[in-house]
Amino acid sequence: MALTLKLHRLPYFGFQEVETPALENLDRLTSGQGGDNEKLAYRVMKRGAELDSALEDMSSVDALADLGLRFDLTVPLTRFYATNRNELPTVFKAIQMGPVWRAERPQKGRYRQFVQCDIDIIGDDSVLAEIELLNASLAALDALGLNKAVIRVNHRELLTSLLDGFGVKAEDRSSAMITIDKLDKIEATGVVSELRERLGDSVADKAKAWLAKADTSVPDVLAPIFSAVAEGRLRFDPTLVRGMGYYTGTIFEIEMPGSGSAIGGGGRYDGMVGKWLGTDVPAVGISIGFERVVELIETQIKASGVVLVLEDSSLEVINKAVAFQKQLIDSGKAVRLEIKPKKLNVLLDSLVANGFSEFALVGSETAELSFKSIGN
Repeated sequence: MALTLKLHRLPYFGFQEVETPALENLDRLTSGQGGDNEKLAYRVMKRGAELDSALEDMSSVDALADLGLRFDLTVPLTRFYATNRNELPTVFKAIQMGPVWRAERPQKGRYRQFVQCDIDIIGDDSVLAEIELLNASLAALDALGLNKAVIRVNHRELLTSLLDGFGVKAEDRSSAMITIDKLDKIEATGVVSELRERLGDSVADKAKAWLAKADTSVPDVLAPIFSAVAEGRLRFDPTLVRGMGYYTGTIFEIEMPGSGSAIGGGGRYDGMVGKWLGTDVPAVGISIGFERVVELIETQIKASGVVLVLEDSSLEVINKAVAFQKQLIDSGKAVRLEIKPKKLNVLLDSLVANGFSEFALVGSETAELSFKSIGN
């Protein structure tokens, strides 16, 4: 309940709610812009006569499938925009929340099915779009109590220029970026080793020197964004890559103390809409991982849990307890009602693990609540 209240109190920035289908044409999902996520897309087999024909042919396994489950919300959104452009505002500001699927090996922070919360702005090539997205995301996280969140920022043009300086050929840029993107997992020595294996000694040696003294001062191309977002909430990270192939400009990733991985990220993808529309349209978006945020605020929610213990089950006491419960819920508390058992301590002790730290008795004469810590 407390989480629901927190979500309902999120700031409103005027984005238009949209909903896209879970299934997309497989050729859209595997168009070469989704990075490693394309390899994780769940395929859906053809049906009826088309499947029978594909089984007879069996030229490849992929010939058996024509649809796939979306691995993010960006690809479906750009297809939606391309289909409905004439009915949409010139600058389309979309918010969507829904499940996505990836064929992951399940572990903490990585699931086969999870929920993404996205905001995107399509049709605005100015820096205002990035500023709006970043401010809205930080405001939402602040409203959830995650006011220590910081967004790391970089720019794909800076990365391209960097790799050119390393002597990386255009056709090898994607491979080099994927390797640099592993920095937080395999550290600098691992990145240098992998670059040496893939692209040779010269590239590896230049990358090693750069990683040892990477300049973290905000570059001119990103200065307008930093000037319009609260000080201390953005951090320039020249090593930030993000693996999605559709990013063309600014990229960002949200980090939060206590989280073992990023809780969100995004960037500008000006070329993606044009892949479906035939005409390039500027676009930028950011996504927050619902489950990762829930894990972070779970402790806060648990700490707010209280138990109202009804002295008896009379209607008078029940109505009084329900009224108190509503007041407490409105103040952001998680409130559980329990009729007083013979062994109250046993009941209360069993609720501690679920985040209930205080209790109060409610009887027919109770005018105001008097809370006591559970266990004291």
